[in-house]
Amino acid sequence: MARSERRRRAAAAEGARSLERARGAGRRDGRASGARGSAGGAALAVVVLALAFGLSGRWVMAWLRMRRALTLHPAPPALPPDSSSTAVAPELFWGTYRPHVYFGMKTRSPKPLLTGLMWAQQSATPGTPPKLRHTCEQGDGVGPYGWEFHDGLSFGRQHISDGALRLTTEFVKRPGGQHGGNWSWRVTVVPQASGSLPLVSLFFYVVTDGQEVLLPEIGAKGQLKFINGHTSELGDFRLTLLPPTSPGDTVPKHSSYNVLWSSNPGLPLLTDMVKSCLNSWFQHRPPGASPERYLGLPGSLKWEERGPSGQGQFLIQQVTLKVPFSVEFIFESGSAQAGGNQALGPLVGSQLTQALESHAAAFQERFERTFKLKEKGLSPEEQTLGQVALSDLLGGIGYFYGQGLVLPDTGVEGSEQKVDPALFPPVPLFSGVPSRSFFPRGFLWDEGFHQLLVQRWDPHLTREALGHWLGLLNADGWIGREQILGDEARSRVPPEFLVQRAAHANPPTLLLPVLRMLEGSDPDDLAFLRKAFPRLHAWFSWLHQSQAGPVPLSYRWRGRDLALPTLLNPKTLPSGLDDYPRASHPSTAERHLDLRCWVALGARVLSRLADQLGETEAAAELGPLAASLEEPRSLDELHWAPELGIFADFGNHTKAVQLKSRPPQGLVRVVGRPPPKLQYVDAPGYVSLFPFLLQLLDPSSPRLGPLLDILADSRHLWSPFGLRSLSASSLFYRQRNSEHDPPYWRGAVWLNINYLALGALHHYGHVEGPHKAQAAKLYRELRANVMSNVWRQYQATGFLWEQYSDQDGRGMGCRPFHGWTSLVLLVMAEEY
Repeated sequence: MARSERRRRAAAAEGARSLERARGAGRRDGRASGARGSAGGAALAVVVLALAFGLSGRWVMAWLRMRRALTLHPAPPALPPDSSSTAVAPELFWGTYRPHVYFGMKTRSPKPLLTGLMWAQQSATPGTPPKLRHTCEQGDGVGPYGWEFHDGLSFGRQHISDGALRLTTEFVKRPGGQHGGNWSWRVTVVPQASGSLPLVSLFFYVVTDGQEVLLPEIGAKGQLKFINGHTSELGDFRLTLLPPTSPGDTVPKHSSYNVLWSSNPGLPLLTDMVKSCLNSWFQHRPPGASPERYLGLPGSLKWEERGPSGQGQFLIQQVTLKVPFSVEFIFESGSAQAGGNQALGPLVGSQLTQALESHAAAFQERFERTFKLKEKGLSPEEQTLGQVALSDLLGGIGYFYGQGLVLPDTGVEGSEQKVDPALFPPVPLFSGVPSRSFFPRGFLWDEGFHQLLVQRWDPHLTREALGHWLGLLNADGWIGREQILGDEARSRVPPEFLVQRAAHANPPTLLLPVLRMLEGSDPDDLAFLRKAFPRLHAWFSWLHQSQAGPVPLSYRWRGRDLALPTLLNPKTLPSGLDDYPRASHPSTAERHLDLRCWVALGARVLSRLADQLGETEAAAELGPLAASLEEPRSLDELHWAPELGIFADFGNHTKAVQLKSRPPQGLVRVVGRPPPKLQYVDAPGYVSLFPFLLQLLDPSSPRLGPLLDILADSRHLWSPFGLRSLSASSLFYRQRNSEHDPPYWRGAVWLNINYLALGALHHYGHVEGPHKAQAAKLYRELRANVMSNVWRQYQATGFLWEQYSDQDGRGMGCRPFHGWTSLVLLVMAEEY
C-alpha cells in the first residue's frame, strides 16, 4: 500500500523537494551559525571521544539528541534582553501574575516579590476550623468569581462570592520612579444575605525568595504599622496595611490583629502553613458589643524565630472584624516617592476611589471604541458579558519561571530504549492560562487562541507573550505543549503529566496572531516579526519534519496512546483534540488531516512573512511548499474519502470496536469483524472540517458544499448551541473512552473551533462563489446560537465554561474557563 501511495505521489515531486528543503531550514539559518558553531564543536569532541573509547553509534546519537533536546535555541531572541525588567518594561513589572490565587500580585522576575490575600469566615461552632480561601479550586464552593474589569496593565476589579460573603478586590497602579511605580489594593467584604453579620479574617501577606530584606514595624495589639523592604530589583519600598473602615467611610472600624513572620516554607505550602498556625483562640472585643472567639495566628516578630538566611521570608498580617468593611493595602516604591509621587500623597481613601472610578470609566470607553458592541446593537447585558470575557482573560495572564521536565526523543518511535526525563534550562514565560482553577499554566495551542483577543485589545501584550513562548524553543525547534514552570505550577499537576516529550508536537496556533500581524499595519508588529522570524522558521521546520507522514505531503501526530485493552480509541493528546476518534489501531501508516492543515497554514503564513521581510532563501523554500500543500488535488488524494463524502484521517481502522463489561476487569475493548484495514476513518466532526476551518479551500471548491451540508445537518454537527465536536450519527458520539474517561471531544460544543468555523463562514459568505449565500446564512444562525447560549449559561452560573453540552447547552468541564471561551467577545464584535 505504501509503495502504491508513493507512486501516486510522484506528480508532487517539486512539492516534496520543497518539503525536504524546508525541513533543513532551521539548521541553515546563518544568523545563528556562531552560537551553533560552539555547541557543534563541543558535540564533535564528544563524538570523537566516544568513538575512541569504542562506544556504539546508538549511544552517540542518543547523547546528541539528549543534548539538543535540553539546549535552548541559539537564534537571537524575539524580545530585548531583560525584556521583563523595570528598565525595559516598567509598566508591566508588577501585575496580577499569579492566576491560581484568588487575589495576589508579583513582579516579573525569576526571584519575585509576591503579595497575596487569604480569607476565612470564622466559625461560631467550637472545634470547627474556618475554611481558609487562597488558591482557586474547582470544588471549594467559591463562586462565581471573576474580573468585572481588568485592563491587563494597571487596573482591575474582581468580585468573589463565597457563601454568605461577597468580596470585591480592586487594584490600581501609579507609574513613577525606576522600579515599576506604586500600587494600591482595596478589599471590600459585604454580606450576601440578611441575618447575623459574620466575623471574617483577612490575611495579607508578602513573600520573598532569597536575600531580600523585610523589616516590619509593629504597632499596638499586633497591628503592623508598615513593612520596609529592599530588593535589588525594587530598591527601597514600603508596604502599609491601613485600618479597616466601613465601605465608603473613612472612620476606622474596630479590628483584631495577629501576625506571623517566618521563613518561606515554599510557595505551594503557604496555605497549609497558615492553616496549621491557626491553632490559638483569641477574643474579638468591639466597644459596646459582646466578645467573640476567633482562631488566629500565634506568631511573633522575634528575629530568632525566623529560618536560615537565604531561605526567603513569609510575613502575614491577619485582620479580623465584622462585615461589612473595606481594607486598603499599598506599596510605595522609594524611587517613585523620590521622583514626585510623594507630593501626590498616598493613593488611599478618596484618592483611591477616584482613581478606581476613573480607570473603570476609561476601560468601558476603550472597550466600546475597540469592539463596538453597543454600536452593533448588543444589549447592555451582552456588553457586560464581553467585558467580563476580556477581563477574565487579561486577569488570568501569569508570569512563570522555572525548569520543565523533558523526555528527549530517542529517534525510534515506540523504542524500548530507556531514557530518563531531564530538566530543561530555566526559562521565563509570560502567558495567558486556560483556567485559574484547573489549568493555571501555559498551554501552547490554547495560547494562540488567547492572543487573538489580547492582540485586539493590546498588541504589546501579544508581542510579549509570543516572544516569551518563542524563547522556549530548544535547539531542534521544539516547544513543549504544556509549560509547568516553578514550584507553584508543578504542585498543581499530577506527576504523570509533568514530563513533556520532545517528539510530540501541538497545533501551531501562535501563527494565528502572527497572521493578524501580517494583515495589519502596525510598524511595531513588523519590527517584532523581523526579530522573531528565525525562531518562527525553526519552529515550523521542526513541526513538519518531525511529524512527517508515510507519504510525501502527509503528516502524522506522534504520541498517540497505545492500543490498550481498556481504551475504546487510543487518544491523540498532541493534537489538542485528545479523545477525538482516530484510526482504531495506531500505526505509522496514519495520515492526520488536521495536522496537514495546520502545516499548510504554517507554510502559508511563513511564506508570506518571508516575502514581506525580504528573506529570499526562506521564501524560495516555503513558497513552493505552501503551494503544494494547498494544491486541491494533493489534499483530495490523501484525505478525501469518496465513500464518506468528507475529508478524513487515514489509517489502520475498523468500526467494529466497543467497550464491554468483563468482570472483574471492568470495561474492556472488544474488536469484532471486520478486522482493521488501511482505510479512511469514519468519524465526521471537527477534524473533517479543517480544510474549511483554516480557509484552505477555494470558494469554488467542489468540496466546500459537502462540508457546509454536514456542518448544517442536525444529524451530524449542527446543534442549537453551536457546532458539536463529533457527528451525532457517529458510533463514538458521547461514548466513554474507558471506564474512568468520559467523552471529551465526542459531541460537546467547543468555542475555539466554533470561532474558527464562524471566521470561515464569514469569509466564504463575503467572497464570490457558488456557496456564498449558504455560508452567509449559516454564519448568521451559528453566531446567534453561540452567543445566546454562552450568555444564558453565564447568566445562570456566573461562569464561562470549558465546553457546552450539545444536548441542552449547559456548561461542562472546568470553570471558570476564561481561555479560548473568551473568544465569544470576538464573535460578538465580528472580528475574525
